[in-house]
Amino acid sequence: MSVARSIDPDQIGFDPARLARIDEHFGRYVDDGRLAGWQVLVTRRGEIAHSSTYGLRDVEAGSPVEADTLWRIYSMTKPVTSVAAMILWEEGRFELTDEISRWLPEFADLRVYSKGSALKPYTVPAVEPIRVWHLLTHTAGLTYGFMQTSVVDTIYRAAGYDLYPPADVDLATACQAFGELPLLFQPGTAWGYSVATDVLGRLVEVVSGHVEADVGQAEPSMLVAGLVVGV
Repeated sequence: MSVARSIDPDQIGFDPARLARIDEHFGRYVDDGRLAGWQVLVTRRGEIAHSSTYGLRDVEAGSPVEADTLWRIYSMTKPVTSVAAMILWEEGRFELTDEISRWLPEFADLRVYSKGSALKPYTVPAVEPIRVWHLLTHTAGLTYGFMQTSVVDTIYRAAGYDLYPPADVDLATACQAFGELPLLFQPGTAWGYSVATDVLGRLVEVVSGHVEADVGQAEPSMLVAGLVVGV
């Protein structure tokens, strides 16, 4: 399959100048050493509006990224979930600054780990609620049990949430548990890879009213929401 641009971007609603900013932005990631190389593809309605590569696919060999470079990728349900959330935002269902406890009351009255052991943690009240943008940016104060870098990670594992949740636990039940566990840090004050996208998936389910979408429905958010299950 060709990944060359197949249409003028402005014919399908894209501004070519703004698309060029993508290359400029991520070009800096290669130039300052944060990335070895990258490939970007922007499509709409089956047409390719923007296609670009930059940097190296193999640093030791000095081989450049090419159009047919193969990539190892992980956690692809995270961008799908984030797209679903942003579609709902575009539809005016919520603001990015909204407190998620408006839809997920289990995340009201949160506590934040301060000191102590996993068996006897000392926590303090959260001074800032978790907002939608915190989930999108992994700044909510949530974590993963498998990280094994903090006392809070240990508490997650003790509750049964390691690499995966218990087999008989659905997303709604998992989020109930996450709301009862202490946060790793005050929301919005740090970054931490976490179950934030899982919680975002639950938010999409509640706001859209769909756990599994009927692909025949017309609303875009309903179509995407069906892909969120099992983030």
